[in-house]
Amino acid sequence: MGKRAGYSDLEIALLIEAGLVTERTTIVAPVHQLQVVDEEIPETEHDFSVDLIVTPDQVIRCPNPRWQHGVIWEDLTPEKIAAIPVLGSRR
Repeated sequence: MGKRAGYSDLEIALLIEAGLVTERTTIVAPVHQLQVVDEEIPETEHDFSVDLIVTPDQVIRCPNPRWQHGVIWEDLTPEKIAAIPVLGSRR
């Protein structure tokens, strides 16, 4: 999900830390069929994967979804923390 800037990952990480998203939460990505690819997508430590991908034509179950356990503070620059008020208040 996202556009490689890490904002979706941060949102999920903050929801995990707040106890609002757990491993029992189903994460769904609605996408256009053209966004579905068979090749592996590069991942970093803070990335998570989804449980389901939903297109207008199909629902795809994702095997072994990758889970994260919260914000990885070491990966955030002071500028990014300053630009996102909720991060500054959580640190």
